[in-house]
Amino acid sequence: MDKFVLKAPYQPTGDQPQAIEALVKGFREGNQCQTLLGVTGSGKTFTMANVIQALNKPTLVIAHNKTLAAQLYGEFKEMFPDNAVEYFVSYYDYYQPEVLCSFLGPPTLPRILPLMRKIDKLRLSATASLIERRDVIIISSVSCIYGLGEPENFEKMMVSLRPGMEKDRDEVLRQLIDIQYERNEMDFKRGTFRVRGDVLEIIPANEAETAVRVEFFGDEIDRITQIDVLTGEIKGELEHVAIFPASHYVVPAERIKIAADAIEQELEERVQ
Repeated sequence: MDKFVLKAPYQPTGDQPQAIEALVKGFREGNQCQTLLGVTGSGKTFTMANVIQALNKPTLVIAHNKTLAAQLYGEFKEMFPDNAVEYFVSYYDYYQPEVLCSFLGPPTLPRILPLMRKIDKLRLSATASLIERRDVIIISSVSCIYGLGEPENFEKMMVSLRPGMEKDRDEVLRQLIDIQYERNEMDFKRGTFRVRGDVLEIIPANEAETAVRVEFFGDEIDRITQIDVLTGEIKGELEHVAIFPASHYVVPAERIKIAADAIEQELEERVQ
């Protein structure tokens, strides 16, 4: 889908229609700084949802903490059920306010780890949506301003697979390892793959419950299906699948070689 479709059981009322019209007009005239004023409960989120639908552009919504971001994520997801509404916040081990620690005690690994994994999945899902789609709303905390890897590398190293494509199975395995997927026959989880003869199964890094099954016939991809991770039940056939890197910090092999050569050259100069 290329268009934002707002679904709500009510229409703009009161001052909202004028606010929507003014904001849309301002953006279209090139005014990059506008402020929407309103008391709590006045429907600012709904007003902005109407603006997003009217402008029909990928949108970044920045909130000042994870709790507010989560609330906005839930609200926008309800209003745009057919569009890609994503959640991009920082990890819990990066910032631990003293007030929070005094109430909950110091963060412990068993409590933090599941949250970290979920946040990582959601961050990768947000990045993948930005590359694949135009109808994207990213709800983020301020952490989105900090640097990740290069978007060009993330997109360039994506593994694209289609039925009928001539592709050696071992070559696909090498590509998956290059983008930081792990082969794991026992603990099949997000960011891993397993191989059974001519059948390759992958759980994308931006997924958790759904895996991709790629069936080879010689050096050709015969069939691609989406399966349930727990039951193995086939959910549907796919004409194309894009497997995005398991980390934002992937670097192509040629870039690593250039960097390594430069480091060795500098090492020689330092030793002398």
